Amino acid sequence: MKNEETESEEVNVTDLFRLDGRTAYVVGGSQGLGESMALGLAQAGAKLAIGSRNAETCDRVAREIGEKTGVSCLSVPIDVSKEDSVRSAFATFGDRFGKLDVLINSAGINVRAPIDECSLETFESVTDTNLKGTWLCCREAARLMKPQKSGSIINLGSALSSVALPERTPYCSSKFGVIGLTQALALELAPQKIRCNAICPGAFLTEINKPLLKDPEKMKTVLGLMALNRWGELHEIRGAALFLASEASTFVTGSSLYVDAGWTAR
Repeated sequence: MKNEETESEEVNVTDLFRLDGRTAYVVGGSQGLGESMALGLAQAGAKLAIGSRNAETCDRVAREIGEKTGVSCLSVPIDVSKEDSVRSAFATFGDRFGKLDVLINSAGINVRAPIDECSLETFESVTDTNLKGTWLCCREAARLMKPQKSGSIINLGSALSSVALPERTPYCSSKFGVIGLTQALALELAPQKIRCNAICPGAFLTEINKPLLKDPEKMKTVLGLMALNRWGELHEIRGAALFLASEASTFVTGSSLYVDAGWTAR
C-alpha cells in the first residue's frame, strides 16, 4: 500500500498545469488581461468561451484564440451589470459545454475623479460592473458547479484591493469588495469542493490604464509605486491564472494572488 508521501512524489508537477478536458468561461475576455488569460487557458488545453458586452469583439477574439491554439473557443456575450444577461449567458454556456470547470471574472471599468466631482451614477456604473457583476457571475457559476462538486472561480481584484490611490473611490470600493466576496464564497463553496480565489494585478498597460500615458507625472507616480518600476506585460498574468485554474492549486482557496511588481510590498 502506497503512503501519502510516495503518492506525492509520483505526481508530475507539469501535468498538474494541464487543462485538457476542462471547460472555462472568461468573462471580460475580449481584451486586455482577460484576453491574455483566456489565451493562456487555451494553450493549456481548456475548451472555453469568451464573454463581454460586445458580441462582435467576442466573436473575433474567440475565433483568433481557436485558430492560434486549435482548441474549441466560442463566443458567449454577456453584460455583467444586468442580471438577465448573466443568467442567459451562463445557461448558454452550460448548454454548449455541458459543464463549467473554471470561471474567470475579468470584466472591469475604472473612473478617476475627486469624490466631490463624482456623480452617484458614475459610482454605480463602476460598482455595478466590478462588484455586482462579479457577484452575479459567481452566483451562476455556483449553480453550475455545485452538482458536479468541483470547480475553480477566479475573480479579478487589483493592487487597489488592499492599498489605495486618491480619486479612485469607486474603483477601490469595488475592488476591496471583490476580496470580501472571494473569501466569503470560498468558505461557502468549500464543502462542494469548489475553490474561489482572486488575482490582484498591479499596473498593466491595459485600456483602463492607457489614459495615464497622457499625463507623464501621474504615470511616473504609478510606476514608482512598484518595486520593478515598469508596466506589466499582458502575458505576465497568464501564469497566475493557469495556476489557480488548474490542479496545481487544489489546496488553495480564499486567497488573493498579487501580481503587482511589489506594489503592495511597500
